[in-house]
Amino acid sequence: MISRFVRLSLATLVSATIGLSPISVMAADPAPASAPVAAPAAAPAAQPDKAAEKKAQKQAKKDKKAMKKAEKKAKKKAKKAEAAQQ
Repeated sequence: MISRFVRLSLATLVSATIGLSPISVMAADPAPASAPVAAPAAAPAAQPDKAAEKKAQKQAKKDKKAMKKAEKKAKKKAKKAEAAQQ
């Protein structure tokens, strides 16, 4: 059984590694400071498009499901009305 101290130490080590990883990447980057500024500006523009696209797909799926449900309900209502007439 792993003791609490070992778990705490492991969790601290992992979180410290995650926290320091961007710093080590920036330190190892040989590119000039002006070049990376232009590249990330284009990347965030693509992300909102993906998010908007995903949201639109989700909404379309929701609408399609609602239409199917309404059609099913209408058919059921029609069957009940037909049965009541006979």
